[in-house]
Amino acid sequence: MVDKEGLIIVFTGDGKGKTTAALGVALRALGRGQRTAIFQFIKGRERSGEQMLDRNATPLIEVHAFGAGFFREGDDPAPHREAAEKGWRAAEKELASGSADVVVLDEISHAINLGLIPLEPFLRSLRNRKDGLHVVLTGRNMPRELIDVADMVTDMKEIRHPYQTGKGPVEGIDY
Repeated sequence: MVDKEGLIIVFTGDGKGKTTAALGVALRALGRGQRTAIFQFIKGRERSGEQMLDRNATPLIEVHAFGAGFFREGDDPAPHREAAEKGWRAAEKELASGSADVVVLDEISHAINLGLIPLEPFLRSLRNRKDGLHVVLTGRNMPRELIDVADMVTDMKEIRHPYQTGKGPVEGIDY
C-alpha cells in the first residue's frame, strides 16, 4: 500500500512549475492535517514567498533555505558546498526520524549535479527513509538514478514564459 511505503515524486524539466508543484503537494497535505518540511538547496539569498510563510498561520509547513544563491560558473564552490551540506544534514535527519509526512527537497538536482551533495549517500537515505514518508524532489536535469527510483515523475516543458519577452519575475508567481 502506497500510504504505508510513501512515494518518491520528481518534478523536473526546463519549464516553470517544479517548485510550484511541490508547494501544491504541501498545500494539499496541509489540508489533510499533514506536516511538510521543505528544504531548499541553492536558493537562499532572495526571499521567496514560501520562505516568508507565517509559522503561526501555517504551523504544519516549515521552510528551510540552505543555499548561497544560484551557483554560476567561476563562483567559489566553498560557500555553496557548506550551505548544501548543512541543508543535507538537516534533511537527512528528517528523512530518517522526523515527524513530517511529506519532505520536499527543492532544487536537489542542482546540489547533486554540482557535486555539492554526493549521489550514493543521498540514494541510501531515500531508501532508508522512515516508513510512510512521501518525498518530493525538484530541479532541472534530475539525475537518472533519482528518476529511476521515483514512483511519479513529471517533466515540466516550457511552452511560453514572460521571460522570453523580457518581462522579469513576478512577486507571488515566480518567487
